[in-house]
Amino acid sequence: MKPLQERAAQAIRMQHNVPSPCISLCQMRESDGLCAACWRTLDEISHWSRMSDAQKRQIWGELTLRSILHINGVNA
Repeated sequence: MKPLQERAAQAIRMQHNVPSPCISLCQMRESDGLCAACWRTLDEISHWSRMSDAQKRQIWGELTLRSILHINGVNA
């Protein structure tokens, strides 16, 4: 599996059919409400299939920041 940053960079460049960041290891964190595997909120996960490609690219752009903040011990 490619690192999140690499997957995000690819997804952000896609104009159509932006893929889901899900890697089938769902585990919601109580501390911040984010999935520990894909870094999305429950709302983002549940609305993903109805989002526009632009909305999906925006979320992909936020995922890298969320993971970096977590690594550095900051809750986003």
